[in-house]
Amino acid sequence: MTYRDHAVVGCTGELLIGTRGLAGPGEVLVRIRGGTEAFLAWSDDPLPRGATVLVVESRGSRQVDVIEWVDPLDAPAL
Repeated sequence: MTYRDHAVVGCTGELLIGTRGLAGPGEVLVRIRGGTEAFLAWSDDPLPRGATVLVVESRGSRQVDVIEWVDPLDAPAL
């Protein structure tokens, strides 16, 4: 049985190693539980190292699905 860590879903993080889309995962450092934890990060499209991402799903075994994330509160005013 694989334990899915649902607490990580909705958290943001920074890619330490870029993802390669369907070719393979990267690694993300996620801000969670008052600290940071590393997870394998999967995405549909390749994302570069240093990208800010949002965790959208837990795969279990410290693996997550991510999408690129831009915080709307940090966006420049129009």
